[in-house]
Amino acid sequence: MTSENPAPRVDSEVGRLRTVLLHRPGDELKRLTPRNNDQLLFDGLPWVDRAQDEHDAFADLLRSRGVEVLLLSDVLTEALTVSGAARIQGIAAAVDPRRLGHPLAQELAAHLRTVDPAALSTVLTAGMTFDELPIGPSGSSLVRRMHHGGDFVIEPLPNLLFTRDSSFWIADRVAITALALPARVREASLTDLIYAHHPRFLGVRRAYESHTAPVEGGDVLLLAPGVIAVGVGERTTPAGAEALARSVFEDGLAHTVLVVPIEQRRASMHLDTVCTMVDVDAIVMYPAVADTLSSFTLRFEGDGVTIRGAEPFLDAAAAAMGIDKLRVIDTGLDHVTAEREQWDDGNNTLALAPGVVVAYERNVETNARLEASGIEVLRIAGSELGSGRGGPRCMSCPIWRE
Repeated sequence: MTSENPAPRVDSEVGRLRTVLLHRPGDELKRLTPRNNDQLLFDGLPWVDRAQDEHDAFADLLRSRGVEVLLLSDVLTEALTVSGAARIQGIAAAVDPRRLGHPLAQELAAHLRTVDPAALSTVLTAGMTFDELPIGPSGSSLVRRMHHGGDFVIEPLPNLLFTRDSSFWIADRVAITALALPARVREASLTDLIYAHHPRFLGVRRAYESHTAPVEGGDVLLLAPGVIAVGVGERTTPAGAEALARSVFEDGLAHTVLVVPIEQRRASMHLDTVCTMVDVDAIVMYPAVADTLSSFTLRFEGDGVTIRGAEPFLDAAAAAMGIDKLRVIDTGLDHVTAEREQWDDGNNTLALAPGVVVAYERNVETNARLEASGIEVLRIAGSELGSGRGGPRCMSCPIWRE
């Protein structure tokens, strides 16, 4: 790392944000149709141009606050430019012989190896249909004959917008996750490729890699240096949470991991959909879970891991963080408003510094309560970005926090 690009490091949710990885929505969102949007995990069909405008405004806001913004498509293209191994890795993850059969898979992979880096980056993110195959008809591929032209040869990745989930940083190491649902599995291969082959990240060590038990970054909150909360629900499994805990203990990256069961449903797919840190001692939380959220406390003591609980999450978190009490800012006493704003990612804020957060402008009640509690709220539009059910935290992977 040079002085211009300090070594990545993230120890908390609220340290001053200096570098972040975002993904500007692209052609992958144009692949969504009424027939496939549920399978691709979107609740509607976003107006792509507006989604891009909203994302550009989000990125510009971060830059105006002194944050370096890395765009995933740019760093992916750069990695593909400098590394032949990166090209091989990206193509191998995207071209699946089990779906395409060996003749078509071999032919397509051979073609993609000749494509320029920018075009290959687009294919790896936006996918490809049979109509778009750049190779002529082949009598040897039954798969090609039997598929419709609009079917995907390579699946698009519309959820790549939510860069939090496929990787996250713990101290000076990056964790490459295992995503739970088929529509998102390949996202981790792109972040893995970037961290393995981009010159900026050469020498970075891995905190955790799992190819079996799912863990997603939206379920992982760095409550304080050495204290990690991991949600277990629709996406992250108990086995994934335990594997992550044991890995960070072995590497000396944490002393306490709180494993937090959350309801397995769309509205609470990740822990950060019900709560996020907004200050060193404050959390914004969906009031319907504030009194019922529990956690198991895993600690590394002596020669092994101890497990205690379950006990109230807020009490366990405060004890692990070494504070008397965690301040809770809820999303409103009116249960209808609270439920609506939780669905619209009212609890999913991105802290730029202690007491300074980015939030969707539409969550009026939540934002007002945050400001009444002394939190500065920087509002962004998200009418189209939110159609995939993710807020500012979901859309950002912090790489360096002070």
